[in-house]
This record gives sequence, C-alpha cells and structure tokens, in this order.
Amino acid sequence: MTDIYQAMVRNHAKLAYNSVAAWLEGEAPAPDQAVAVDPSLAESLRVQDRVAQKLRSHRHKRGALDLQTLEARLVFAGDEIRDLRVEVTNRAKQIIEDFMIAANDVTARFLHEKQVPSLRRVVRTPKRWDRIVEIAAEHYVRLPPDPDALALARFLTGQKAADPLRFPDLSLIIIKLLGSGEYVVELPRQAAPGHFGLAVKDYTHSTAPNRRFPDLVTQRILKATMGRSTMPYSQAELVELARHCTEKEDDANKVERLVAKSAAAMLLLSRVGDQFDAICTGAADKGTWVRIFHPPIEGRLLYGYEGVDVGNQLRVRLIHTDVNRGFIDFEKV
Repeated sequence: MTDIYQAMVRNHAKLAYNSVAAWLEGEAPAPDQAVAVDPSLAESLRVQDRVAQKLRSHRHKRGALDLQTLEARLVFAGDEIRDLRVEVTNRAKQIIEDFMIAANDVTARFLHEKQVPSLRRVVRTPKRWDRIVEIAAEHYVRLPPDPDALALARFLTGQKAADPLRFPDLSLIIIKLLGSGEYVVELPRQAAPGHFGLAVKDYTHSTAPNRRFPDLVTQRILKATMGRSTMPYSQAELVELARHCTEKEDDANKVERLVAKSAAAMLLLSRVGDQFDAICTGAADKGTWVRIFHPPIEGRLLYGYEGVDVGNQLRVRLIHTDVNRGFIDFEKV
C-alpha cells in the first residue's frame, strides 16, 4: 500500500556516500558526529538500508536488469590529468537509487489511477534483441527468441556471479543494445510503453525537480492533481514537452561525452602507437566503437572494423587523438 502527501524534510546530518557505505558494511566508524551520538539516527540509516535492499531484491525478481557500468573520474595532479579512476557503487548509493525508483513508480501509478495526462520515462523493447540472444549464446545461455526482461535479468545475474571483472563490459554492451530512454505522454485510458530495463509498466521521473525539468513538470501535475486544481499543461503542451525534454537530454549527453572524450584524449596523447585489449561497444552505419580496458576509454575503430560487432573482443592500436574535438581513433591489430 502506498500514499502520496505533502511534507517538509529536515536534515539532521550532512553525510557522504562512501563514508556511509563503509559504516553500513562495518568497515569504518560512524560517518558523522550526529550519527555517532544519536542512536535513532543510526537506526534510521540501517532501516533505510534494509528496506532498500528488499526493494532491490523485489525488482530483480520481477525482471529488473542488474547492470554495472564503469563510471570513470578524472584524477588530477595539479592541473595535469594523470589517470581515470573507476567509481564503484555501494550500499549508500543503492539506498538513494532504490528509493528514487520506488517513488517514481508510485508517482506514475498514482497519476494513472487519477486518469490525468502524465510525462513518462520509457525504455522500449530492444530492437536488437537478436544480438542480445547471440551474446548470451556465446556465454552458453539460451534466451527466448522474443524480448524477455526476466530471462535477460537471470542471464545477467549469472554472469555477474561467474565473471565479476568482465561484468561491466557485458553491462555496457547490453545497455547499448537496449537503446536510450525517452519521454512520452501517457493519456487517460491509454498505456505508455513502459520501462524495459526496470521491468515496470508505469514509470516517471519525479524525484529531482531541482536539476531535471521533466521532474518539475511531473511535480506540478502531481500538485495540481492532489489539490484538484486546473492542470498546468494541456495534452498538446505535454506532447511537445516530452519531445523537447528527450531532445535536450540527448544534447546534454553529447556535451558530457565530448568533455569526457576530450579529457581522455588528453590522457592518451603520449600513448599513440600503443596497443590495447578492447571490446566493441557500438557498431552501426555511422561507425564502430571500442572501449579499451585500462584506462577505461572509448574511441572509434577507424580501420579493421569489417565484421566487428557489439561484444566482440579484439586487440587495437591507438593511431590518433584530438583533444579539442574529443577524437580517439584506433585500428584493429
């Protein structure tokens, strides 16, 4: 049973993910003096952790995909980039992630039940499911011929346990093959496509109105629905907002990728001619892309890409970098 209501939040401590995670896992003392001296605050964090883990387990049983990508953070020595360090998930981050997913699910179902138009976050059924089936077969796992989130989730869980070191590479491949998310409008008595990766039919973005405009749109619709006041947007306006938000999210992602690629190109400036083990992360008419394992950097395969498909492992040589344009070019060895 769920409910939605207005409330005020009071923060009792300023906490950081890594220190909270270390404390929860028994590897460090209390992350803040307030937690150390207030048993109720400490117990609140532990309750949140237990609930988050149960929510996560329930999602995965339902078919939510357990994916783990490599998020690299730049390591500086003064103004000089020295390395890319991989950020890893932890229990504290999972608390926020699982609570946000639960809140977004509840919000979407609430608006659906009230039969008001809403902005949905969807990941459609993957068009390249056949390639996902092929990749699973390479790991001696048979997936059904038609897209099946639960079957894919079981395959991923098995691979994470069997080969945790290579699992981020497999995750990245699956993410590329699933395709990107988008915003669509769900109208009364109609159903949006749903979110394949989370294995949910009703899903929206509502928990970050301070940094993401679709969440602000949803909060406004939610407030109007709860107050039984006039809707802030017409159906036509919502359709246009969905298109606009999807487009601008793609633009923002391109800028983020360009900044990351420029930094990576700077890091590899002195390594032109070196060889690396790599994995293919993208293959389309516009180009073939590979990611080297260390440092975890993606670039374009300019030569020798014939017959290379997503998931193939290969040996590549760095042949060119362009910091200003964020170009990192490889050839197959």
